[in-house]
Amino acid sequence: MDRLDVVAALGCVVLVGATWQLPLETGVLAAAFAGFLLSLSVWRLYGGRPWEALGWFVWVWTAVTVVLELPTATFVVAFVGTGVLGTMLLLGGRYGVLLDVWTVEN
Repeated sequence: MDRLDVVAALGCVVLVGATWQLPLETGVLAAAFAGFLLSLSVWRLYGGRPWEALGWFVWVWTAVTVVLELPTATFVVAFVGTGVLGTMLLLGGRYGVLLDVWTVEN
């Protein structure tokens, strides 16, 4: 676990705590969470971990599905599908399961 993982965990805890303590609308909290996840994605991409960056970016779409007014079945498929895909990308990039297709060798 590196510094960014600690920031991600603490940020998620703070945002989840804010949902219970602050009387904000769902859209505002989802936008805050999506913005936080997008910043994590950019940090991972800048840090040279593109698969993890893609995983965080997919989780941005998971947060976006919360504010979209989708039918229940579509919402469940979109929310769970993007959540699982993001998790697979994060873990696959972290444990070296996904190939390094990002670097070019001469």
